[in-house]
Amino acid sequence: MSTTYWQKRMEIPGRVSFSEGNGDMPRIEIKTPHSTGEIYLNGATVTHFQRNGEPPILFLSQFSRWAAGQPIRGGVPICFPWFGAQEGAPQHGFARTTSWDLKEITQTADGGVSVRLGLPESADASLYPPFTADYVVTFGKQLTLELLIKNTSADQDFSFENCLHTYFTVGDINAISLTGLKGASFLDKVDNLSRKVETSQNLKINQETDRIYVDTASTVEIHDSKLQRRIVVEKEGSQSTVVWNPWVAKAQQMPDFGNEEYPNMVCVESGNVSDNRLVLPAGKTAMLKVVIDSLPL
Repeated sequence: MSTTYWQKRMEIPGRVSFSEGNGDMPRIEIKTPHSTGEIYLNGATVTHFQRNGEPPILFLSQFSRWAAGQPIRGGVPICFPWFGAQEGAPQHGFARTTSWDLKEITQTADGGVSVRLGLPESADASLYPPFTADYVVTFGKQLTLELLIKNTSADQDFSFENCLHTYFTVGDINAISLTGLKGASFLDKVDNLSRKVETSQNLKINQETDRIYVDTASTVEIHDSKLQRRIVVEKEGSQSTVVWNPWVAKAQQMPDFGNEEYPNMVCVESGNVSDNRLVLPAGKTAMLKVVIDSLPL
C-alpha cells in the first residue's frame, strides 16, 4: 500500500508525515515539541528517536539491509514469538520481518504522538493458537513502547517469548557502565550458556557480551561518560534483560553491521525469554512495556 493512502487519512501536519524510506519501504516520521522519531512498517521497527538538542538515543547500522522481509539492524526490532535461534526458522521470530498494519495515530495531551500497529494474520501465525499482537509506540519527551499479546483462543494456552531488542547509541563502549543488574543470574551465551550471577554494581563491557539476565524486573541505566548522559530503561511485564555487544570478531562476521560500529552501540533488551518464557491462558493479555528516557549524567 502506497504512502499516499496514509497521507490522505492519517497525516498530521507538523507532527506526522509519511515517506518512502530506505529500500522504498513505508516510513512514518514523527516530530513533537520534545523529539523526533521514525518507524517502519517492516517489522514495526522504530529506527530513530532523538531528543531535541541531544545525540540520537537509538543506534542504527549504516550497513542494515533495507528490504521487505529482512530484519532492520538497529532501532527496536520486535522478537516474537520466539527469541534467538530456532531450527528451520528465522532468528528471533517472524514479527520483526513482517509488514505490520497501521491502525491508528493519535496525539497526546502534551504534544506527543502515539502510533498503533497490528501484526497481520499469516501462515506463520496460524501455527499457534489464535492470538492478536498490537504495538503502541509513543514519541514524546520519552519513548514508550507497549507490545500487547492477546490469546484469543477459547481453550488453549499460548506459549511464547517476547523481547524488544533495543539498540542504544553510546559515545564509546569503553566509557559506559550499566547499573541495575547486580545480583541477577544470567546465561552467558559467549560461554556455552553457562549460568552465572552478576557481581558488578557498574557493569563494564570490554569484550563480546551476550547475556540473558533472568528473573529481573529492575530498571537498567546506561551511564555514558563520553556523551555525559544516562539512558534509563524502565520496564513492566518483563522478567528478562538481554545485554549484547558483538565486539570485534563477531562484528566482522555480520554482513549487515559495520566492522567499526560496535564501539558506538549496546543492546539492552527487555522481555520474557529463556527461563521466563510466557504461557498465556486463553482469553488473557500479556503487556510488555518499556519507557526510555535520557537524563544528564
